[in-house]
Amino acid sequence: MAAPISSREVRGLTSDELLALPAAIDLDTSNRALMIGRSTGYGLAKQGKYPVRVLRLGNAYRVVTADLLKLLGLERHPGDGDQADGGSERHGLAA
Repeated sequence: MAAPISSREVRGLTSDELLALPAAIDLDTSNRALMIGRSTGYGLAKQGKYPVRVLRLGNAYRVVTADLLKLLGLERHPGDGDQADGGSERHGLAA
């Protein structure tokens, strides 16, 4: 049995979860997908060094999901029903 995930650990997203995301997502969701911590993600965004383009909308950060999927080597195919070559496996990309 696997050890429970503590609140300090970052759990990545599966390919299916990534492909089901809306067109733009909050920075916390993007951080989860990239398996980076909240402080690191916000620090990178503030410095303009986040791995994908970050949109600043008022006090909120948003990430274009297509940019994130491209970085992770995933893409949505029309008519594929949200399936990716990687299936449901978690990606191993970490910052």
